[in-house]
Amino acid sequence: MSSFDLDAFLPYRLSVTSNLVSRLFARRYAEEFGLTIAEWRVMAVVGADGTASAVAVRARTGMDKAKVSRAVAGLLARRLVKRVAHRGDRRVEPLALTPTGRATFDAIVPRARALEAELAAGLPPGQHAALEAALRFIATRAAALGAEPEGGPD
Repeated sequence: MSSFDLDAFLPYRLSVTSNLVSRLFARRYAEEFGLTIAEWRVMAVVGADGTASAVAVRARTGMDKAKVSRAVAGLLARRLVKRVAHRGDRRVEPLALTPTGRATFDAIVPRARALEAELAAGLPPGQHAALEAALRFIATRAAALGAEPEGGPD
């Protein structure tokens, strides 16, 4: 028997929790909108920022390059995002939501906020603020310790 308690190991718990929440969210919107988790993450960044390159999406989401590329390709094929003209490197070429993509984004956001409220329901306000602060601290600390913000294993 090992003295390592995996269920008490913070990185493991964060990963499992993140995966559970992502799958819950995906189950709620995937059927209706036909999006994968990665496609929604791309749309969320582009929709929130107005435009974003694939490199910017990777930096904001932590998804790896291949996953972002596949998601972008799927969204382009379904005409939910479009490339905005840019000279040079396609990796920095901005993406923008198409009118159909904007309508999809605008339909999902209230559902996303409702799920967020459901997840936080019953959490005392002080604990909610503490959770937000702890998540910011852990992300900042991981970056300071050398985590790469532009994707890695997802």
